[in-house]
Amino acid sequence: MHPDLSPHLHTEECNLIISLLKKCHKEHNILKFFGHCNDIDREMRKCLKKEYEENRARNQAKRRSIINARKNLEK
Repeated sequence: MHPDLSPHLHTEECNLIISLLKKCHKEHNILKFFGHCNDIDREMRKCLKKEYEENRARNQAKRRSIINARKNLEK
């Protein structure tokens, strides 16, 4: 299962791959069950994972700066 594929949640790069996957599923509605669109699906998952890791790193850095600011105020 993958996360919500709404366009406003993802980068342009991932949105392009998502639209290619949706197009493949629409054009090959039977072959999709036999792995016809699997390569595009793998690329989409790789892109979404990269996005997730970038967001996670950004949030961790933000959290560290907040914690450091609070420690400096306590001193």
